[in-house]
Amino acid sequence: MAVKFLDLRKQTASLRAEIEPAIARILENARFIGGDEVERFEQEFGAFVGASALGVGNGTDALEIAIQALNLPKDSEVLLPANTFAASAEAVARNQLRLVFVDCDSTYTMDIADLERKITPQTSAIMAVHLYGQSADMHAICTLAKQHNLRIIEDCAQAHGATFAGQKVGTFGEIACFSFYPGKNLGAYGDAGAIVSKDSALLSVCRQIAHHGGLQKYEHTRIGRNSRLDSLQAAVLRVKLPHLNAWNMQRDTIAREYMRLLADTKGIVLPQLHPQAQSVWHLFVVRILGGKRDFVRQRLAKSGIETGLHYPKALPSCAAYQNVPFVRASTTHNACAWESEILSLPMGEHLDIAQAREVADALRVALAL
Repeated sequence: MAVKFLDLRKQTASLRAEIEPAIARILENARFIGGDEVERFEQEFGAFVGASALGVGNGTDALEIAIQALNLPKDSEVLLPANTFAASAEAVARNQLRLVFVDCDSTYTMDIADLERKITPQTSAIMAVHLYGQSADMHAICTLAKQHNLRIIEDCAQAHGATFAGQKVGTFGEIACFSFYPGKNLGAYGDAGAIVSKDSALLSVCRQIAHHGGLQKYEHTRIGRNSRLDSLQAAVLRVKLPHLNAWNMQRDTIAREYMRLLADTKGIVLPQLHPQAQSVWHLFVVRILGGKRDFVRQRLAKSGIETGLHYPKALPSCAAYQNVPFVRASTTHNACAWESEILSLPMGEHLDIAQAREVADALRVALAL
C-alpha cells in the first residue's frame, strides 16, 4: 500500500462541503482583493496566535516586509540558522543586510552557544526559525537579544500553533512571519502569508509597505510594494483554521507512533525535542547514518513510501551564499555534516496508525540491508 508524503487531495475532499460555499461567496460578491473575508481571517488568525495579524502575498514577502519595517542599520548583521529554507536568508539579503549563519543543535533549531559566539557589535537582529514544527529556544534567544539590544524576527512558516513553555510561537519577538503555502500545516490553495505583531505601530508600517506605501489609495507615504492576501485564499484559510488544532494533534499521534516503533532501531537518529517545546510536526526528520540515506530512500520508494529532503543543502553550502560580501564567513559544522543524512518521513493528518507502522517496518528493513 502506497504511503503519501503529503495528501492534499484527501484534505480537500474532507473539506469540500465547507470550501465550495466559501469560494462561491467570493464569486458572488466579487471582492477579490481585500474586503471582509481578508479582514475576518486577519482577526481570526491573530486571535489564534495571540497577536494582531496582517495578510500578505506569501511567506517570503512577509519576511522581507517585516525586516524592512524594522529599519535595521544599513549593512548590519542578522543572525539566522544555517539549516532553513532559502526564503529566510533571501529576506535578509534583499534588505541589503549581512547574513551570519548559525549552526543547529540536535533539535535542528539554532544552537544557542554558537549564536552567542557569533554576536558582534555589528549584529542588529536575530531571525529565530521554528523548524520542522518545533520552536527554537525562545527563552535563551530573548535573553541574548535583551543583553545585546537586538531585534527578534520569528520565522514561523513551519510552526502554526507550536508553543514554547506554553506560549505560542510568533509572540516572543517584535514581529513574526507565517507562510500558508499549500503544504503547510495551515495551507491555502496558492501562495499566501501573514505578518503578526503585538506592536500596532510596527504592523501599520508593514501594512503600508505591503499596500504600495500607503493606507489610502494614491497616498504613498513610503516606498512600498504590492503584497496582499487575496479574498479567495482568505476564505479557504478561514475554513481550514478551525480544523488546525485537530490536524496538529493527529500529526503528534503519528510522530509518537514513529518514535515508539523506531526507538531501538540502529543506524537512525530520531528527532529530539526541547523539553519546553510542543512541536506541531510539520515534518518528521530523521538522520540515516553510515552513508545509507540515499539507499534507504530508494528502498522506501520501491515500497511505495514517499519521503522528502529538508534540506539537501545547508544554506552555507549553496552557491548563492558562498564567497559573497553579504555573508560573514563562519563555521556551521552540524548543518553541513547532517545535510547528507537527513530524511523526512511521511507526516500529516492524512496518515493513520497503520500507515505509520508500515513506514516504520519498511524503514527498519531498509536499514538492516
